[in-house]
Amino acid sequence: MHIRLIAVGDRQPSWVVTAFDNYAGRLPRQWRFRLHSIPAGRRGKGANPASAIESEGRKILARINPADFVVNLDERGKEMSSTALSLQLCDWLAAGRDLIFVIGGPDGVSNDCLQRADYRWSLSKLTLPHGLVRVMFVEQLYRAWSIDEGHPYHRE
Repeated sequence: MHIRLIAVGDRQPSWVVTAFDNYAGRLPRQWRFRLHSIPAGRRGKGANPASAIESEGRKILARINPADFVVNLDERGKEMSSTALSLQLCDWLAAGRDLIFVIGGPDGVSNDCLQRADYRWSLSKLTLPHGLVRVMFVEQLYRAWSIDEGHPYHRE
């Protein structure tokens, strides 16, 4: 069983890298958790955002195998409490498929990526910076695991 995060954006502030690595290092080794960063498509003056989204989408999909279970992090997805996420994560892991989480670029993911997703999860209805989403995602993944393990990290 592998869990991977595919995220658009290959340059993150040092605080994002530090916080992400801190929580990723706490995850169970048997998950073989990995981050795959996809370079963001060209944006800015004279650039077509749709072209960037499609380019990023092709790169994301190239890293996904047909048997993988794909969860797209999307503000229009389903919100869950940490406890509900822990239960959901247990269900996903019990299915025995590799689990892929996707964080798109600043303009979201391509329609092909949305169609490939098996589930759409919203961390929040708020618009969040992508670096912060990475940190929140990995912290919640760790929290979900700690809840299932009865670890004292999560308190209710």
